[in-house]
Amino acid sequence: YTLVLHNDDVNSMDHVVRALLVSVPELTVERAVEVMLTAHEHGRADVITCPLERAELYRDRLESHGLTATIRKGA
Repeated sequence: YTLVLHNDDVNSMDHVVRALLVSVPELTVERAVEVMLTAHEHGRADVITCPLERAELYRDRLESHGLTATIRKGA
């Protein structure tokens, strides 16, 4: 399952990077910035591919920071 971050016009880029780092522990700072920029430029970005339960946990964490995230089945 792939966790997908969606762009919004509300949150600052810094907030998105910080939220990614605290919500998805596997991410490096560089990867979090890359995900944020991809979402900003293309409307959405794949964050991580992992088992469903972990993807749901990370989605819920991102949403608790005011971000929009979904889960896509498949790689």
